[in-house]
Amino acid sequence: MKKEIQVFDYASVIMKALKTGILLTTKVDDKVNSMTISWGTLGIEWGKPIFTVFVRENRFTKYQLEKNPEFTINVPFGEFDKKILGICGTKSGHFSDKIKELNLTLESPNSILVPAIKEIPLTLECRVIYKQKQDESEIKEENKNKFYPQDVESSFHGANRDFHTAYYGEIISAYIIE
Repeated sequence: MKKEIQVFDYASVIMKALKTGILLTTKVDDKVNSMTISWGTLGIEWGKPIFTVFVRENRFTKYQLEKNPEFTINVPFGEFDKKILGICGTKSGHFSDKIKELNLTLESPNSILVPAIKEIPLTLECRVIYKQKQDESEIKEENKNKFYPQDVESSFHGANRDFHTAYYGEIISAYIIE
């Protein structure tokens, strides 16, 4: 069962959870993938509610978003297994099926093709309405050094050399799975 919500009534819950990790879930064909993120913004653009995610260039999630520009944001709400965020934050969907490994329950979406995840129940269904690759020349040197060190591998799950693409997702539906 899904309880429909007004997304901005839960803005503080969403932004607080983002600091410690939420899931960005994508789907192409039959492959569902969730990646832990801690960079994102909730706001309004072009008069629409938006959740913007930032995805590094080499991530499997970026490949998925380029094939299907829809995603769900899955926010912990209440008790949950923190191992979910750990595994989804360190393993790549290129090489593993995190959904199967974690035995996550996929819930049918309301309006898009990407499912929700019952175990991380506060869900935003989003459709990309704009995307933009970061302009490396506009990033301050201190942030380049900290978040984009060039002496590490691109597959490292923490800071790595790859820059981000920002995907602006219009929030089509918002609910809590009960």
